[in-house]
Amino acid sequence: MTIRTAGLLALALALGQITATTAAAAPILRTAAAPSPPERAAPSSVRAARPATAGATPAGYDITRCGNTSGRVLLTLDDWSYSDPYRATRVGTYLRDRGVRAAFFLVNEFARDHPDIVTTLREQGHWVANHSYAHRQLTGLSDDEVAYEIENGLRSNVLRPPYGDFGAREESIAETLGYRMCTWTIDTLDWERTGEDYRSATGIRSLVRDASPADKYGGVVLGHLDYHFPDALPGIIDDLTEEGYGLCRNDGAVGASMPLPLDCD
Repeated sequence: MTIRTAGLLALALALGQITATTAAAAPILRTAAAPSPPERAAPSSVRAARPATAGATPAGYDITRCGNTSGRVLLTLDDWSYSDPYRATRVGTYLRDRGVRAAFFLVNEFARDHPDIVTTLREQGHWVANHSYAHRQLTGLSDDEVAYEIENGLRSNVLRPPYGDFGAREESIAETLGYRMCTWTIDTLDWERTGEDYRSATGIRSLVRDASPADKYGGVVLGHLDYHFPDALPGIIDDLTEEGYGLCRNDGAVGASMPLPLDCD
């Protein structure tokens, strides 16, 4: 066995992508028997990152970068791992061990039943923020319904609206409740089907690698916990590092609020 092969084997073992007895086991970031996530992706025209809107958000705050002015890349993971909730903390462990701080935007309809996951992620050094209560598209709701989705979401000070869809009304309601909006500069489109399965880890990695330098530098990468994005993370981190981009540094436990501007150094 060559040194390179041994190194790759060690990395795979650390990620749980293979076991000591077989090289064909499922990745540790996903359980072997995990069913497909719910079919609730919005059309791509809605899922696309929206530009920062005028209104309640203070001047100079870039919604697509979540206030990230460090030049480093912030990795973000949305929704919930429906069949395997603790996939989130395994991902968190891997990222922490690589010195990377990520942000998890969790749907509180599920997260509320697992407060230990939220606590563990923050202890691991990751920000955990609001992604609404039930992942309803805010622009199709009444004012009271929008407020309910935000108020009953996971308590933080940053909100990622479901599907990245919002306007001046939703932004104003969110600010009234103590939140600023946060979207992304790079959408991995991991929720799209390519054939019979969702976009592969290899395809996700390629999409990030091929993104523009402007979207990478100080950018925000969107992925989801219940698709193949977690399995693409090792390659994404390797690629960004080789290209000269830093990632948000993990220097220890965090609280319920995300600093604004983000402190990724």
